[in-house]
Amino acid sequence: MLVAAAVCPSPPLLVPAVAAGAAPELDAARAACADALGVLAAAGPERLIVVGPAERDRRGEHPAGTAGSFRGFGVDLDVVLGAGTAAARAGADESPGRELPGSLAVAAWLLEQAHWAAAPVSGLGVGEPLDTERCLRTGRELAARAGRVALLVMGDASACRSLKAPGYLDERAAGFDEEAARALRTADVAALKALDAELAYALKAAGRAPWQVLAGAAEGAGLGGELLYEDAPYGVGYLVAAWS
Repeated sequence: MLVAAAVCPSPPLLVPAVAAGAAPELDAARAACADALGVLAAAGPERLIVVGPAERDRRGEHPAGTAGSFRGFGVDLDVVLGAGTAAARAGADESPGRELPGSLAVAAWLLEQAHWAAAPVSGLGVGEPLDTERCLRTGRELAARAGRVALLVMGDASACRSLKAPGYLDERAAGFDEEAARALRTADVAALKALDAELAYALKAAGRAPWQVLAGAAEGAGLGGELLYEDAPYGVGYLVAAWS
């Protein structure tokens, strides 16, 4: 059963070494992510599952001990999923050859910064094309994996909030992000389910599928929500929320 969830953005720029001189611009987002992880730890989960968007060759399950890297951004920095947990230490030498997808690498970095040791960690990379019903089914399956499951859900809102955004300016982006923020603020499962997958794809909203996995996991859990951060730096919507 899902007992808590944290929603965090997944840009590599959250990692100060990647952002370099621009790192202070996302200090507030990093602080909000740390607060959201604190909510997860306080819930006393038996298992933490990180869910985030993934490239085709990095979709699927990623056990504790799986490595990730930011070398593709010119930074000599490696991370390990669940680095502070016994499961990660035991499995580090046996982890599969696949690297973590970028979103889960950012999550691994956040967990390392939080010195996460509250529960065993695993990861799931999901593809953006995953339709809503499959997302919901996946979420239900994740929630059933233990008596007390927590989710760390990675992903961004639209990437079309300004002329310099990765997806250029789209007039629909602000409204999409506003509805997503409202749903996360109020833990509105029905509203997350209702997010338009085709519109999300057009707006380059990488968080849509992970958020709908969360919606499936949260069915019947009766959780309340709090929005800890909302902004659109670089024309991309970043949202941080905590459900408990």
